[in-house]
Amino acid sequence: MTVTVRFAPSPTGHIHIGNSRPALYNWLFARKMGGQFILRFDDTDTVRSKQEYAVSIEKDLRWLGIDPDRTERQSDRLPTYDVAARKLKDAGLLYPCYETPEELERRRSRQRALGRPPVYDRAGLKQSEEERAAFEAEGRKPHWRFLLPNHDGDPFETRRTDVAWSDLCRGDQAVDLASMSDPVLIRADGSYLYTFTSIVDDIEMGITHIIRGEDHISNTGVQIAIFEAMDAKPPVFGHHNLLTTRDGEGLSKRKGALSIGSLREAGLEPMAVASLAVLTGTSQAVEPVPTMAALVEKFDLTSVSRSAAKFDPDELKGLNARLVHDLPLEAVSDRLAALGIEPSEAFWMAVRGNCETVDDALTYWQIITGPVESRIEDEDRDFVAQARAFLPEGDITEESWGAWTSALKAETGRKGRGLFMPLRRVLTGMDHGPDMKAMLPLIGKQKILDRLP
Repeated sequence: MTVTVRFAPSPTGHIHIGNSRPALYNWLFARKMGGQFILRFDDTDTVRSKQEYAVSIEKDLRWLGIDPDRTERQSDRLPTYDVAARKLKDAGLLYPCYETPEELERRRSRQRALGRPPVYDRAGLKQSEEERAAFEAEGRKPHWRFLLPNHDGDPFETRRTDVAWSDLCRGDQAVDLASMSDPVLIRADGSYLYTFTSIVDDIEMGITHIIRGEDHISNTGVQIAIFEAMDAKPPVFGHHNLLTTRDGEGLSKRKGALSIGSLREAGLEPMAVASLAVLTGTSQAVEPVPTMAALVEKFDLTSVSRSAAKFDPDELKGLNARLVHDLPLEAVSDRLAALGIEPSEAFWMAVRGNCETVDDALTYWQIITGPVESRIEDEDRDFVAQARAFLPEGDITEESWGAWTSALKAETGRKGRGLFMPLRRVLTGMDHGPDMKAMLPLIGKQKILDRLP
């Protein structure tokens, strides 16, 4: 059996770090098992679905390192859903209901007032052809519900019906179908709900494993019942915990600051985002993983915790910095050039340890190429004035900083911060930054002299 998984976003907005998690989990699982990953757009909502979002989602996934083996669009498959719906109708498993949303809500309110669960009472099954014709004459159109197999022949006498499965993340799980309403699979306007189209696609595309957020657990029993009603073996399910904000709030498309696009534009490394999205909320240490191949090796669904996985943007920054500190020049040279920086081994090795993002290198390039706003504290003016005379002769090398400061220390008695900080401030305008031993040759003798009083 070839493992086949899918990620099925709705192209109604940009993906964020929360829904990058199931995308990554599915892709990593497929690669670990030598299987296939399908990107399948749930774009049957013609009002809200937009091609620009589909393009954005695919771009964001590829930036993260997720390369789909194939891409599908549900809008191309409407005839397939028509055929599947007709089979369920002919089998008496899909029945029409003419209640309006307002009528259904009033009925649920009455049930809750009586202390009963607001489960649909299958009134649609009781309607005669004459009653349905009367509703049609009023201009009503039916929505269609799937008849759950939670009875012994009389659908109005339900019995406890546990649907069980072994979950890849959570172990043995079970859902009682008697506690649920028959799900609507077709809206009154004739459009299909995702539950139905997804199952039809999963069957036809040979999906073997469905890995998704734990918010879908309650749906799984219903979906297994529909798979079986369509004479198909259900896939293996895995429900991972959800990413939340630090305050425990759920993530959504409306939180643009957490979108993958915004994280990319902020100069973050894709592996920092992928590492945090995958490892947060697991028993494994959250650490920067340098490549997707390494993340595949590390990936383990059984390590996923049952508690929420809290996403901390500050932790993302820390992971990103650790990755940047280890990046070789060849991994960043194009990006440096795009910033207007002349890539060189000497420059990158000097500054990368002080960069939280690759873009931060621009600050140090501007210091090197100048001009800078030199800073001299009043108590340091005489010392800085003396420094000019002790600058080593000849070309500036990595040994020059040590020779210069040693000579000044011997002359002035200054040491530590009192010795180094005034020189850093006058040459760079900053209190911190890369090792001056490496920066001095990059700045060059003429600029050093120009910045000294």
